[in-house]
Amino acid sequence: MPAGRIAPLLVLLMSALAPGALAQPRQPAPVPAPVPGVSTSERTLRVEGLGEAKAAPDEAFLTLAVDTLAPTAKAAAEDNARKMDKVMTALVQAGIPRKDLETNNYAVYPEYQPPVKPNEEPKLRGYRVSNTVEVHVRELARVGALLDTALGAGANRVDGVRFGLSKPEVAQGEALRNAVERARQSAQVLASSLGVKLGPVLDASTVTQPEHPIPVERFQARAAGSAADVTTPIQPQEQTVTATVMLVFAIDSSPGPGR
Repeated sequence: MPAGRIAPLLVLLMSALAPGALAQPRQPAPVPAPVPGVSTSERTLRVEGLGEAKAAPDEAFLTLAVDTLAPTAKAAAEDNARKMDKVMTALVQAGIPRKDLETNNYAVYPEYQPPVKPNEEPKLRGYRVSNTVEVHVRELARVGALLDTALGAGANRVDGVRFGLSKPEVAQGEALRNAVERARQSAQVLASSLGVKLGPVLDASTVTQPEHPIPVERFQARAAGSAADVTTPIQPQEQTVTATVMLVFAIDSSPGPGR
């Protein structure tokens, strides 16, 4: 064949092959992950159930702090130590065991005045010391009174009040039972709609969410002129625990009556 005709033939051949060469293979539909111990040929039905349980909190955690400012770090630390000792002593005298008082933060840092003029160097105001303790309270009716006791003894910041459950496993178990019941009901509805009969449960898995402590807004110490006979009102809220279950049922293929 003459050399001059080879090039046109190659161009035609490449043009004919190009669409097939560039075509992307079609992606298969996602297949659910196999269940251990269950044959892939076995007909199954998967359902998910979400359950929840509510429980009244029975413990609280108060986060209290003493902030002090002085010209030197040593003076600020000594002043802070005296005030925090008074706060902790007052709480112990009010019936809080020492083991339920825990220091969770202690910081010393310089504090500067903001510059008045542009490009002016900030001036050192002094050194601030912040000492934070967490108080574990097991009698919720005393939370407000204990806050007042701490503030009266020298605490000048309340970083938070949160409530919790001392035995969360009780509410978690109830949430799990509720989730299983909902999953089973969903499976019955699906089976009835599909015209099939449910077989035994082949697999079950669960995720239980821990309770989320409910915080109370942060607030500062009272003004000096506030009434001393008024207790700070603190109202705890219910805790909610959730659980999710995934159940895999076999589809009963045995013939029913009259089949």
